[in-house]
This record gives sequence, C-alpha cells and structure tokens, in this order.
Amino acid sequence: MENPAIYVADLAAYNNGILHGVWIDATQDIADIWQAVQDMLKATPLDEVAEEWAIHDYMNFGPVQISEYQSFESAHALALFIEEHGDLGAAVLEEVQGDVDTATRVLEEDYIGEYQSLADYAEQLTEDTIDIPETVACYIDYEAMGRDMALAGEVFTIKLGWQQVHIFWNR
Repeated sequence: MENPAIYVADLAAYNNGILHGVWIDATQDIADIWQAVQDMLKATPLDEVAEEWAIHDYMNFGPVQISEYQSFESAHALALFIEEHGDLGAAVLEEVQGDVDTATRVLEEDYIGEYQSLADYAEQLTEDTIDIPETVACYIDYEAMGRDMALAGEVFTIKLGWQQVHIFWNR
C-alpha cells in the first residue's frame, strides 16, 4: 500500500478557475508538509500572493474521510496510524470516527484476533473454556452463539475480505 497522501490546492488559483496544487505524502514530518504547501503557494500561477489553501483530495486513507479544512496535524496523525496498522487500522479508525487515541486503545486492548467467521471464534472460545461431551458437541450452534455475542454488544467485527473477520471486545 502506498502512503496516505493529501492534495492541497491553492485557493486563489482555484477561485480563478486554475487548478494549482500538490500531492503531499501525509506521513512525512509536519514541517515538511507545511513547507510543501508554502512552496506550492509561492509558485502560484496568479500575479498576486497566494495565502489560502484547502485539501481537495486524498488517497490511501481507506474508508477514513479527510475534510477540506482538516488540520495537517490531524491528517498526519491519521496517516501515521494507517501506515503502521494498514487496512485494519484504517477500518478501526472508521469505526471510532477518526479518533486515533481510541483506535490505538481498541487495537492494543480490545483486539481478539482474526477468524474465518464469528462462529469460528465462538467455537474456539467455547472449546477453550469448557469440556464439551462428544454426545453434545454436534448440537451446539456456534453461528447463533456468535450472532448473539454481536447482538448483545459483547463484540464487534470488521471484515476485510472473504473469511477475514477481525473481532474486538466492545467496551
């Protein structure tokens, strides 16, 4: 996966019908992000001094939304989190509305693991915690158990692909 990046546009040029901006790697230092924006504004195609900017596009943030006037510090923090944790990190960020501190806690403290399904997790949890007589084992409905865990709010899941279900305690 490529690094998360933001497209920062020169608003003076944009308001005059000219597309002028720069793609910036959002994982680089904040000072470097600001410098790239200043360099872009200095190179404005207008005869006037450009001072205003806006984030007009972004890529490689997964499902996380970046707003037009989001701070570079916030976009940078999101980008670093996604760079470190990949697609799962981006999905967790979406789940917690972009709060990096909460996403960090969820991954560090609430992550149970990756399973093919919630039913597989329910089966493993049951077999790890109690002895099930062979005569009863075939009657246990692990799909219903997993569904009930989710409906009761005990766990939540993030699916990243076919048979790729990440399970978390829901605190």
